[in-house]
Amino acid sequence: MVVTCLLTLTVLHTLNAALTLRWMLHAWRTPAELETTSFPEPDGEPRLSFSLLVPARHEEQVLPHTVGTLLGADHPDFEVVVITGDDDPGTTALAARLAADNPERVRHVIDRHPEKNKPRALNTALDTCRGEVIGVFDAEDVVHPRLLSHVDHALRTRSADVVQGGVQLMNHADSWYALCNCLEYFFWFRSRLHVHARQGFIPLGGNTVFIRAALLREAGGWDGDCLAEDCELGVRLSSRGVRVVVGYHPALVTREETPGTLRALVRQRTRWNQGFLQVLRKGEWRRLATVRQRVLARYVLATPFFQAFTALCMPMVFVTALMDGIPLAAALFAWLPALLMVAMTLFECAGLHDFGREYGRTVRPIQHLTLWWGLPLYSVVLAAAAFRAVWRECRGRNDWELTAHTGAHLHAPDPPVGRPEGHEGS
Repeated sequence: MVVTCLLTLTVLHTLNAALTLRWMLHAWRTPAELETTSFPEPDGEPRLSFSLLVPARHEEQVLPHTVGTLLGADHPDFEVVVITGDDDPGTTALAARLAADNPERVRHVIDRHPEKNKPRALNTALDTCRGEVIGVFDAEDVVHPRLLSHVDHALRTRSADVVQGGVQLMNHADSWYALCNCLEYFFWFRSRLHVHARQGFIPLGGNTVFIRAALLREAGGWDGDCLAEDCELGVRLSSRGVRVVVGYHPALVTREETPGTLRALVRQRTRWNQGFLQVLRKGEWRRLATVRQRVLARYVLATPFFQAFTALCMPMVFVTALMDGIPLAAALFAWLPALLMVAMTLFECAGLHDFGREYGRTVRPIQHLTLWWGLPLYSVVLAAAAFRAVWRECRGRNDWELTAHTGAHLHAPDPPVGRPEGHEGS
């Protein structure tokens, strides 16, 4: 019985780790595959209009810089809509000044919902938007000036209903968990989201996402009660069969910062995990067209359960494998997930090298060494957040835990303004 349980758990963990590794490396399978992940080069004839929504809550430190980068866009037809809460006088006053200083481009909308969160703020502004395309950015984002031109071209030439751009955390050198968090984003937007887009099921990112306004209004906007409104909208749109295009180029990604403390990271991941569980329970994914899509959706949305289960069982598997009376073959097989973790760490080190090269960031040998102990510890942190999300969901707690931003990523070099070189998709 013990051996059977050991082998069963090992097989499950091995399959989970192998699938994760495959998705991490999808974009690098061939040079041609890497090329297809990028935005096509614009034709120089932008035709669409954009409304760029920026919900901001207690974001006085970073909001002016974000609005400034958006105003630097080279696209001829866009507006920036800053949304603040009526209970946040500091950010509200700042947003009003930004709108007064740039009346032709910036508008200020006040969210008067008694319960404040990001999706309700976005819905408040949706009906006021003038653009044909709705874009969403966070208040701390650094946005490339040519991004809108690339998105405009992708929407028109690739018959897209939604375009998901890349997002990258930049302050990798701030702490061991910041290093791991930056690489997690690197692989997620560089590779994994492309897999989901091709499968016809994609949990959208929280920003740098662009949706045709008519489609978004027809779908009813964002779910105001969901803690992962981006994922929920992605699932709902996927179930309608919309075409989502993911574009990634290092020069065009939106730059952000990691949470400032480990506690803030756990709270942020708790919110995302609980949001995934809410979407799983809501059941919109059952409307997906194929069995393959539904299986993929169920697996992705149940990730918090898998993370918590893995953290609980893997130590037991390794301890059991060392017990007397366990056949040698079974004991050796039980260590297979550990070998995959080693392989994953090697690829993370390679990813760190690419991250430093593509973003002009200094990567020191000590940071490669940090990954060898940091990644297992980071997995424990993610598992703790998953446990906390399951606990909160069972308790019926769904209050929004806000992540504070300090502008740590603003010390990174600004993205180049000129034409991005290389990796041009078709």
